[in-house]
Amino acid sequence: MGRYRARDLIGVPGLLSLSRIPLAAAFPFVVGRPALALALLAGAGLTDVVDGWYARRFGEVTATGAALDPLTDKLFVLTVAITMIVTGQITVVSVLMLSTREIGEIPLVLWLALSERARRERTEAPSANVVGKVATALQFASVSVALFHLSRPDLWVDCTAIAGAAAALMYWRRALRSARPRS
Repeated sequence: MGRYRARDLIGVPGLLSLSRIPLAAAFPFVVGRPALALALLAGAGLTDVVDGWYARRFGEVTATGAALDPLTDKLFVLTVAITMIVTGQITVVSVLMLSTREIGEIPLVLWLALSERARRERTEAPSANVVGKVATALQFASVSVALFHLSRPDLWVDCTAIAGAAAALMYWRRALRSARPRS
């Protein structure tokens, strides 16, 4: 279960994760149309929720999926962030704050990609991180506030950064617990 397999890419969870790639590619073309950009963001968020739920519910948690999901998430988030910086809808500092969780997860994603043991642990005990889901919802809200030019985007960004830091700490805590040698 700790090995990467190409066939896992064409299962429902893998296809849902992979669907975020064309959604990311489309985002720069719709950013000027807030309602459409918001729909695209919602679609990407929905695939993120459903792929994990489906994999856990139907016993399709795989090492490939455990690595693919966060990678496609990061690709999508990076595309949205760069697009919004280039279009002047958000600052680099705000993007860094919104990316607190992702920045904190980078070493964990690399560890998961390179360590068969880490992948095995992750696939044997899959679990969603509630704080991570809150951080994702706040990211979505913050980007929506920026897309629609609503008031107090700084407050949303600050709350997202706090939730993101808490989520990253929870991911690290879980990873470090699973890395301990079992007696």
